[in-house]
Amino acid sequence: MARISMGYSAPGFVNLKSGGACPQSSFFPGVFVNRMKMPAALRCVRMDEDDISSPPLLTFSSDYLANSIEVREWESGKSLDTIAANQGIKIRRHPPTGPPSHAVGPFEFRLENEGNTPRNILEKIIWDKDAEVSQLKERKPLTMISKTLENAPAVKDFIGALKASYERTGMPALIAEVKKASPSRGVLRENFNPVEIAIAYEKNGAACLSVLTDEKYFQGSFENLEAIKNSGVKCPLLCKEFIIDAWQIYYARSKGADAVLLIAGVLPDLDIKYMTKICRKLGMAALVEVHNEREMDRVLAIDGIKLVGINNRNLETFEVDITNTKTLLNEERMQIISQKGIIVVGESGLFTPEDISYVQDAGVKAVLVGESLIKLEDPGKGITKLFGKDISI
Repeated sequence: MARISMGYSAPGFVNLKSGGACPQSSFFPGVFVNRMKMPAALRCVRMDEDDISSPPLLTFSSDYLANSIEVREWESGKSLDTIAANQGIKIRRHPPTGPPSHAVGPFEFRLENEGNTPRNILEKIIWDKDAEVSQLKERKPLTMISKTLENAPAVKDFIGALKASYERTGMPALIAEVKKASPSRGVLRENFNPVEIAIAYEKNGAACLSVLTDEKYFQGSFENLEAIKNSGVKCPLLCKEFIIDAWQIYYARSKGADAVLLIAGVLPDLDIKYMTKICRKLGMAALVEVHNEREMDRVLAIDGIKLVGINNRNLETFEVDITNTKTLLNEERMQIISQKGIIVVGESGLFTPEDISYVQDAGVKAVLVGESLIKLEDPGKGITKLFGKDISI
């Protein structure tokens, strides 16, 4: 088993070094290692990316460092925000100055400043998600989830289903989204039965399904994902979640997911590499989502990526521009996409057959559609209207 040693490079900063003799069982918050108290929380990381035969090691990261110290590529000592900023990522993983609320006895004081106020809706979602995941990991540790996966049903071939649909219909394969609400539009469907919607989507030609699991902002849940998985639906399932920690991938798999979404606007390259390797270990697909040219170029430079989603919605402002797809798919990038065998998925702003044709002409071979279907009285039959033909036959 890999071992790590720990030492300080500056007050409050923890560096992780290869070698050493401290087993992972020694590392718990608040204990003393070599007479130094470790001040930070546990997080799943791995010393050797190529060794994924065992669960990730539990290691420390300082509150002043990122929730992820990038040991895998020797980024120790750099904050995640610094690593991310160097890659054009504007979303901060945590409030730089800590949360605005502080409890003192029976009272709560709130001190707001630029360092603890989210700059846009996506950053607010990520900060809330970080707190949510931290609590979930305490209640459901990775060892517990791993045991449930031992008897889990086989993963369905998400990418294979998209390819088969495209070859059968000659049109972009449909990933139909089971989605009750969004931060920008509010509740999209009052009469929301996720299983009925999933069955209707499959009956009318969807190749795969996307299931929102974020509860606070999208009114989704992992219970919805699990219910659809257990309903007899044959379509592979994408867990549509804001993934910031590898633990979430294992958890999604335990709830029936065959694929997960990774957002390049949130995750540094190292996390994308690491998380896609975990997906491959679990037999799952990873849909890596981009919005701008810099994100697209970052993702295309990463080996092993097989699904790239182009989101026409700016997740910072939630504005939609369908021409974004064509902008990102220039000739040079299309050559790389073809050489690597990548399937491009068009996302957001797709409401008509003309929209589908537009992104298909740009180079898209699959589309992820939610809002334009879920708001209809019969979401399943809306698929024929969206494509201008029956794609179920």
